[in-house]
Amino acid sequence: MGFLSAAILSAAALASLAAAASIPHSNVKRQVSQLRSKYDFVIVGAGTSGLTVADRLSAAFPNKTVLVIEYGDIHFAPGVFDPPTNWMEAIPNPVPSWSFFSLPNPDMGNQTAFVMAGQVVGGSSASNGQFFDRGSRFDYDAWLDVGGLEFAGKSIKWNWNGIFPYFKKSVTFTEPPPAVAQQYNYTWDVSAYGGTTPIYSTFAAFQWADQPVLKKAWKEMGINSQGECAGGDKEGICWVPASQDPLTGRRSHAGLGHHADVVPRSNYDLLVKHQVVRVAYPKGPKYGPPLVEVRSLVDNHLFNVTVKGEVVISAGAFHTPTVLQRSGIGPASFLASAGIPLVLDLPGVGSNLQDHGGPSVTWNYSQPYSFYPLPADLANNATFKSEAIAAFDDTPSHGPYTIAMGNSAIYVSLPHMTPNSQAIINRIRQIATTPGAAASYLPPDIRSSPVMVAGYIAQLLTLANAFSNPAFPSLETPWATSVAPASAVSFLLHPLSRGTVRLNLTDHVAQPVLDYRAGSNPVDIDIQLAQVRFLRRLLATPTMQGYGASEIAPGADVAADDALLAEYVRRQSILSFQHPCCTAAMLPKGRGGVVGVDLKVHGAAGLRVADLSIAPLLVGSHTSSTAYAIGEKVSF
Repeated sequence: MGFLSAAILSAAALASLAAAASIPHSNVKRQVSQLRSKYDFVIVGAGTSGLTVADRLSAAFPNKTVLVIEYGDIHFAPGVFDPPTNWMEAIPNPVPSWSFFSLPNPDMGNQTAFVMAGQVVGGSSASNGQFFDRGSRFDYDAWLDVGGLEFAGKSIKWNWNGIFPYFKKSVTFTEPPPAVAQQYNYTWDVSAYGGTTPIYSTFAAFQWADQPVLKKAWKEMGINSQGECAGGDKEGICWVPASQDPLTGRRSHAGLGHHADVVPRSNYDLLVKHQVVRVAYPKGPKYGPPLVEVRSLVDNHLFNVTVKGEVVISAGAFHTPTVLQRSGIGPASFLASAGIPLVLDLPGVGSNLQDHGGPSVTWNYSQPYSFYPLPADLANNATFKSEAIAAFDDTPSHGPYTIAMGNSAIYVSLPHMTPNSQAIINRIRQIATTPGAAASYLPPDIRSSPVMVAGYIAQLLTLANAFSNPAFPSLETPWATSVAPASAVSFLLHPLSRGTVRLNLTDHVAQPVLDYRAGSNPVDIDIQLAQVRFLRRLLATPTMQGYGASEIAPGADVAADDALLAEYVRRQSILSFQHPCCTAAMLPKGRGGVVGVDLKVHGAAGLRVADLSIAPLLVGSHTSSTAYAIGEKVSF
């Protein structure tokens, strides 16, 4: 069961985003002397999922106290494309964020992955690209499948039917005005939505003038349009809403919708500028809830918070496993090397790291290309930029600055991408069924763990079955404009390689060490070769040929040779599209799981995890909508 027995909906009214970020609330605490002697619930991390849980708990149980502990602080969170920036420039006033560089990836030309995460109240929902899609129904059905018979028999289900109501509940979707819908040919289905939560999404009141060029070319490649891609069926061309306020056009995020818009509540406290070091079980993990050990970032003072009910760790894919590891919960061999006394041997803690990544196909145009407006007009036309800023400040907001990173993408399955799909799928199954093969692709420190090997084999078999489904997308390519030099990026939606997140052995409270191990399972390269070859077909369409599309990279000679194209993929891929997950996976303990379907940590009384680290498999979408849904589902 979740925390709540009935749905509790916030009735908070829409507030100005800029104003809400600056209003001081009595529930914001900055030092231990301001805290209560004990709390019913303590939530570690004021991010996308954590604030969702805090909002729902504090509303449902007004007589129970809730404390959220956050490393960062309250900040105004600008959109990814707000005035006065030009298209996709760095914004001048970003929120504080963590910046991570992984260890070198030897299977990807020794490249490092660069990853950012919001270090702010609101977490990464306050700093992401605002692209607010969901996975397909088959992504979440795979979550149930990979849990095997043990999870199939549970009353709590994390398949599509089990999570879809919480997707609907988690966001308030506003239909675009009829004139805007007609102008851009937007399509949607209101039955995919239905929430009244002050987390907002809508379609931009603008598209760049050349946005239809690629859409026409995708159709010429045989890709069909989906009328609505948030209702479970996603393979094809999709319109994707943005996480933005429909009136102001500004970013909508958890720091507003689940904090500023719902406080003050007398039972809801937020402690900022503090780091949770660990949870402690003085009498052992069977006797909970644990104490929460906290460190002040101002004076380094350590203190404990006493909890009466439960602790929910919601610190994200990188920090949730490190809190657990500092608590003595994790792989026994690693904890011994770190000098941390073992509390629970759960080798899945900090393992199973997955993220989206991939290379691009790039091109130029040789024919005249006359559209207005295009992104360059913001930089070159002062009148247009002035009008764009005025439009953004209008009510309702409209114009270029409402587009965030864009609203359109294609999602393509492996069978629709390549005639070699069955050979790729067979290779995955061969790895899963050949003794010792699957283990050889795991990180060295867990290759000898029977439960981690069993879990990885289950994942490979689940993904092999999913890849066979022509309605299961394995490629994403988002776009908003095709102005030259242009590119079509290849998202590897379901990587087979697995990485790790581990404590820094020289400083346990410093940032963790990330080992992405991208490309360590060679089938990832096979899939990326198919994706690049598929995207190259775009340039041969009548529409693109009409504009004289001329390929820059990888080029025909490289694409014709498997070895050369594989080298291109290894050296030209972006290794993180900022969607890390799965490092405290919801799987049976016998498959390397960290939490069960109730998101309780295996063997740890009074302790749950609620964030993207619980995903057993990476979903085929940007991840913020799933983070909100996790917070909603665990709360009920």
